Amino acid sequence: MLWTVLVIVALLVIVALGFYAGRLLFQLKQQNQRQQKVRDERVKTISDSIYTIAKAMEQQQCDLSEGVIRIVNLLGALPILSPPDHKASYPHTYALFVEVSGFAVLEDRQKLTKQERRKQDLAREQIESDYESKVLSEMPAIKAYCQSIS
Repeated sequence: MLWTVLVIVALLVIVALGFYAGRLLFQLKQQNQRQQKVRDERVKTISDSIYTIAKAMEQQQCDLSEGVIRIVNLLGALPILSPPDHKASYPHTYALFVEVSGFAVLEDRQKLTKQERRKQDLAREQIESDYESKVLSEMPAIKAYCQSIS
């Protein structure tokens, strides 16, 4: 009689623990689905932004250096589990990014004298003209990549 009661209690504990484990697994699955949905939405938003910037650069509605800085930073912000090597895929875009990333921006630019600002502007314009055709030739590939991950 005592063994029967102990076996019944043990079975009830096992069933309760199994139910609890199943509930936790279900909640984990829901959480993973929500996180994936948020990640997918973020990828879509970022890729749409990159596409728009690349298109604006092609239509000369956006400065080359500004567009490159934005594109490189957005490519780095893509929440993709195994991202491709963008630096190898778009070498001229990354090379221009490296060259112009040393220039003063925002408050630092405001602190420069007019002469220093003009000197930086001229240097940036020269760098942009050196890279313009190479960078613009990579924009269709960047746009295609954005469409493929959206």
